[in-house]
Amino acid sequence: MFEVSVTAIVIDALVAACLVASLVKSREKTKQALLIAFNATKRMGPSVLAIIAVIGIIVGFIPPEWIASAIGGDKGIVGILIAAFLGAVLFIPAIIAFPLAKSLLAMGAGVTAMAAFITTLTMIGFVFLPLEIKELGKKFAILRNGLSFIVAIIIALLMGLILA
Repeated sequence: MFEVSVTAIVIDALVAACLVASLVKSREKTKQALLIAFNATKRMGPSVLAIIAVIGIIVGFIPPEWIASAIGGDKGIVGILIAAFLGAVLFIPAIIAFPLAKSLLAMGAGVTAMAAFITTLTMIGFVFLPLEIKELGKKFAILRNGLSFIVAIIIALLMGLILA
């Protein structure tokens, strides 16, 4: 049912060792840190549930064949541009975008397209463009977003070469 990851085991062991070392050095500070971490986890709970819900809806309603036909690895630059434009236009927090990209990869999306999606999502703020124009000027805002789009495509292509 669950996949055992050697990486996860190593990280968990390292965290446990650091926790023990912290307890040895200062029990009080370690208790404070654990309380802060617990409260942060409680605050993130709704966001984590939202991530699961969004991914579930997308996976449930979008057929894998559509994903593969639109942004699959064999779609080339067209698939990359579709994913890049989606990333530029959508307003999704990165914490949701990464698991979403993993799910889309599992449904047949291409690695380069997902790299384009993530980079444009984080580098381009189409939703905030009017505010950016107002605060920073039209020329700067358009130039920054245009150059960011070009750089995002270059990054995606490089990621595709490295990871594919």
